[in-house]
Amino acid sequence: MKTPHEARGKALRLDVTRKSQATFKLARNRPTVFKMIADSNEDRLPELIALRHFRMSASPFTFYRGTASIMARDLSVLPHTGIPVQAVGDAHLMNFGGFATPERNMVFDLNDFDETLPGPWEWDLKRLTTSFTLAARHLNLSEADVKLITTHVAASYRESMAQYAEMHMLDLWYMKFDLQDIRNHSTNPKTSRSTAPGLSSH
Repeated sequence: MKTPHEARGKALRLDVTRKSQATFKLARNRPTVFKMIADSNEDRLPELIALRHFRMSASPFTFYRGTASIMARDLSVLPHTGIPVQAVGDAHLMNFGGFATPERNMVFDLNDFDETLPGPWEWDLKRLTTSFTLAARHLNLSEADVKLITTHVAASYRESMAQYAEMHMLDLWYMKFDLQDIRNHSTNPKTSRSTAPGLSSH
């Protein structure tokens, strides 16, 4: 038997289909990319803007990382289910990492909330999966592997949300991902070494 939340989600899919999420169309009044970047520089230190542009120009991956506001503008006119969350705003894979808690435990979590704002949950998921796609291409992986990685990220999000929906709010509040858990789930020796006790994570 479906819960009320599950029933609501199924009903929303009648108006906002999965297929509609694969459609990308620019807004008619969309400014040029140059104009949007210039606007985003308005409150930056002028002497650092050239350096920022230089770093962004290194690759599509670095450009994407530095232009969260452009993607947010483009996503704002695309279909979404209308379910708001406190979005990260820049759920880029490089904005996740390890850090120490006050209890001196090393955990893995988001570490950048500069762009957080209320918005549809789809925005964070699309931002995250696209960052994996570009990172995989930056590493010259095959398109088959790129698709596999991106699909796995989206599937993990879906499965995790289904799991969290069954949990008590306090359990979610205190839930954490420590580095030991990452080591236990990893089959990559490099990951195990980089998360070994005594090593810092960035």
